[in-house]
This record gives sequence, C-alpha cells and structure tokens, in this order.
Amino acid sequence: MRDILPVLSRWYAAAEPFGLATVVAVSRSAPRDPGATMAVGPDGEAVGSVSGGCVEGAVFELAREAAASGRARLERFGYGDEDAFAVGLTCGGEITVLVRPVSPGHDPSFGAVAASVAEGRPVTVATVTDGPAPLGATLAVWPGAVSGTLGTSGLDAAVTADARGELALGATGVRHYGPHGERRADEVAVFLHSFAPPPRMLVFGAIDYAAAVARIGVFLGYRVTVCDARPVFATPERFPPGVEVVVDWPDRWLRGTGTDARTVICVLTHDPKFDVPLLAEALRRPAAYIGAMGSRRTHDERARKLAEAGVGAAELARLRSPIGLDLGARTPEEVAVSVAAEIVALRWGGSGAPLTATTGAVHPPRP
Repeated sequence: MRDILPVLSRWYAAAEPFGLATVVAVSRSAPRDPGATMAVGPDGEAVGSVSGGCVEGAVFELAREAAASGRARLERFGYGDEDAFAVGLTCGGEITVLVRPVSPGHDPSFGAVAASVAEGRPVTVATVTDGPAPLGATLAVWPGAVSGTLGTSGLDAAVTADARGELALGATGVRHYGPHGERRADEVAVFLHSFAPPPRMLVFGAIDYAAAVARIGVFLGYRVTVCDARPVFATPERFPPGVEVVVDWPDRWLRGTGTDARTVICVLTHDPKFDVPLLAEALRRPAAYIGAMGSRRTHDERARKLAEAGVGAAELARLRSPIGLDLGARTPEEVAVSVAAEIVALRWGGSGAPLTATTGAVHPPRP
C-alpha cells in the first residue's frame, strides 16, 4: 500500500468511499505476496495491483461493488484446468483477496494509519477475514495506541498483543483466534498487515556507481544514505532526491548508526584505507546484505587485511565480493542492476540463474 498511499489519502480526505482490495493469503506459484493492494476510487480510477494482471478486472469490479454497497467480501482466485483463460491465475497459484469499503465512516482509523506509513512510523492494521466477527472490521495498532475494534474486547486484546510483537519486523500474515481472543481456537481469522519503517540501504563511496545504486535503492523502497569522507564528492546534487548524503569517515559514521536484519550495506569506496576498517565494522553487525566493489585481486587482498584485523572466517563469509551478479555489467547503471539483482536474490533465496535454465515454480513458497 505504501506506493499508492498518496492517492488513497486524497480519496479519503474527500470523504468519498473507495474499494480497497488486499491479498490476505497465497498458495503455490502466486505472483504477489500477502499485503499486495489494489484500490478503486469514486471516479473508477484504479491504483495498485493484487496479481500482476491475472485477476485485476474481476477485483476492479468487486472493489467498485464494495464501495457502493458498504460491505466487505472475501474472494479466492485460482487456476482452472477447464478454462485457463477464465477469471483465475494462469500461473497455477491461488490468492485470497479481501475487498472492503474505506471512508471516514467505514474506517475512522485509516487517516491516522496512512499518516504513520507516510512518516515511517510502525503500525499494524488487523482485519477480520473469516469467522463470526464482522468481515472487514479493522483494528489499528501502534506501539502505544490502538484504534478501532474487531468486535469484542477479548479479541482486540489478543490481536493487539500479537500485532505489537510483529511491529519491529513488519511481519504480515493471518492469525486465528476464538471469538473472544482465545489462543487455542480458530473460528476467527485475522489478517495482520504490518508497516515497519522502510529498510535502510547504506552506500559508502560517493562515486558515479554510488549514484546509480542509490537510485535503484530508492526504486526498491529502501531509505538510502550515502556516506563519504570527501566533501567534494559527497554533495546532495550528485544523488537522487530523497537520498541522505553524509560527509564523515565511513567506519566512524557506521559505528554510530543502527542497522538491523533488513539493512543493506554497499561498500563502493574501492580504497583500502576506507573499506577495510568499514567492512571490519559492518561484518560484525546485523545486516541482510554486505557487498563490496573490487576485482578478485582486490577482494583477496582485502580479505587478507580483514583477517589481520581480526575478522573471523564466519564473519568474512557474509561478504558478497566482488559485489553483484555476473550480468556482464559495464556502466554504473548496469552495475546497479547487478547489485540490486543480488540483493533481491539473497532476500528471497533466488539462484540468480536464467529462469529458462531452471525448473519448478517461478514463484516458490516464500521463506
């Protein structure tokens, strides 16, 4: 929802109902993850996607109906052997989509939720998708506040506790409860859609390759910071809008910066006096990806110096160097695509091989 939020906020401010469709469950080779969102506005404008095109037409109609009727609806779409071109997923998977009306009258919390997402403050939206509780009822949960109700105080309390437990990681998925929040019951299905602050991408070395990597990082949804000790290169004008530019010694700045299991670190300094102390610090802290630019000879020399600096074999094994996948990249933009491809492959467990050379589901079950 993050990418279509400005449009949704505009519709909500106009106080006219719109239909919001959200993927709440997937199976097999489904093209989108839970949380994928499509909305249809009061004038018939559609934004977002729930399937990459397979069932968008059907969902469009359901969203318009929800906005007009004021009623939520749960719909499953899957592949049909009898008619692969009927409404369904020709990729062979199945998605479950909750379609509900949104307006100040239907969802008084939506405006506060939208503001939190836009400002990078964590929030989880819990929505009833099945059971005796009202279908489409929502509960918004922040670290220190709650808004809305799922129907009973016991269910609200149980869901609030679980939602706060997931806020740090931004985990999204379905939980089951009894009508009053009973943990060992499963009559009520609740979809927890968590919005954590965007993950960070830290790029070191304010070179032309860094500008390209920063640009693709923004495109992928990262909050990007570029750091370099040389003020002549570390200027905001050299980087895309929204990228934070810091002038500081890289390892010193990283020591004072928080990272987590979603953080991506790209070391493009290509200079031992910068990258060896920087990588020694980076490899000892949480991060999803740590990559460093350089030739194989540079990597071997760098690895030797890191070992001399006390970096252990297990820590060094986390380093992706030379950075990126083998795409034959030459230009800064091509290298940025190579780096982004490696980050995505590592995130989802992809092989990096051409799909024509692989077998099995194109979209395997998510780890």
